[in-house]
Amino acid sequence: MAEKIQAIRGMNDILPMEIFTWQKVENNLRKLAKQYGYQEVRFPILEKTELFKRCIGDVTDIVEKEMYTFIDRNGESLSLRPEGTAGCVRAGIEKGLLYNQIQRWWYLGPMFRHERPQKGRYRQFHQFGMEVFGIGNAYIDAELILMTARLWEELDLKSQLSLQINSLGSSIARKVHKENLVNYFTQHVKCLDEDSQRRLKTNPLRILDSKNPEMQDLIEKAPRLLDFLDSESSQDFNLLQKILTNMDISFTINPRLVRGLDYYNKTVFEWVLIDEQQAAQNTVCAGGRYDKLVEQLGGHATPAVGFAMGLERLINLLPSSNSSIMSVSVPEIYFIAIGDIAIQKALILAEYLRTELPAIRLILDVSGDGIKSQFKRADKSGARFALILGNDEVKSNSLSIKNLREEHPQETISQIHMKKTLQDLLHE
Repeated sequence: MAEKIQAIRGMNDILPMEIFTWQKVENNLRKLAKQYGYQEVRFPILEKTELFKRCIGDVTDIVEKEMYTFIDRNGESLSLRPEGTAGCVRAGIEKGLLYNQIQRWWYLGPMFRHERPQKGRYRQFHQFGMEVFGIGNAYIDAELILMTARLWEELDLKSQLSLQINSLGSSIARKVHKENLVNYFTQHVKCLDEDSQRRLKTNPLRILDSKNPEMQDLIEKAPRLLDFLDSESSQDFNLLQKILTNMDISFTINPRLVRGLDYYNKTVFEWVLIDEQQAAQNTVCAGGRYDKLVEQLGGHATPAVGFAMGLERLINLLPSSNSSIMSVSVPEIYFIAIGDIAIQKALILAEYLRTELPAIRLILDVSGDGIKSQFKRADKSGARFALILGNDEVKSNSLSIKNLREEHPQETISQIHMKKTLQDLLHE
């Protein structure tokens, strides 16, 4: 026997018994985007590595450690996309859709990061994101947060999540804060773990995002970016808080919330699990403003804001079983055909029913197995009714119908009347 080939660690199959939960969540996301007037965009899974280096930052963990990068046959460095914003911005610039325009986009698809797999964090994961280009005020920041709050209501997750917000200010404010931060951590360098010592030289702001419990007291006493905000960022942040308060959206200001990507400025936010505030994988949805990114990637200066959420982590929060979801997979009709002649006729009848009754869910058994085996499969499928066609029924242009869920005698009907009979039965 040949050796079995297994899936790559951290890249998981989504099987039929799980897919309907995924479809429920995806349908909710599509509905949300439609309600707010956002348009779907799809962009390649593979991009030039330079896009992510310029967008995310050379010294971020994603670029340094986590990207799947390789040299193709033309000698060009390519990477599987680790997040969605970069591809959105690249597509918008390339097609001339951002300059002096307002765009509201959403995307849904797989992303890739080479990191240690754990619950809710995989090497291939699926992400839903929304991006808005061309609006530079706090009102659109608030709308994105309100959208996510609506989603938690619809998925019955409101009680599990809390909102954290912060402002990263302008580039000038961050530069002044960075200088103060470096001075502070340099004075306490012996208290930093190995990863934070490295970040002190490359990206000191990311030290604030460390989950190392031994460093939390040191981080808590570090200079706060909020104390260095420019007036515009401060006004926007105050306006956002006012809007959220007026809309009854509870929030916490978290001055240590910095996000893991270099392109953010001004408002940033995260929805986190209430019961896992200190956990490394407690963030369910995150986003913020990135007003300089379009220009940084070669476009005209364009304000922008967005968010993203991982579907695996989101789905892990939902109940493990839900009959209303699983019912979507159940056929209404299981068509049993006995013998080659009956199977050939059943193929014609089944196609006729699917054409005349397009909403019907019908499985046709073409296995050629005996009637006993087919009835077992019919019962296991969960179908309400079984249609039975054998050689005798073929000769008499008839069909037998059996109710699989209730005690009723099996009926024989003319094939001419099967459409109306099924319509009546299915609407009882």
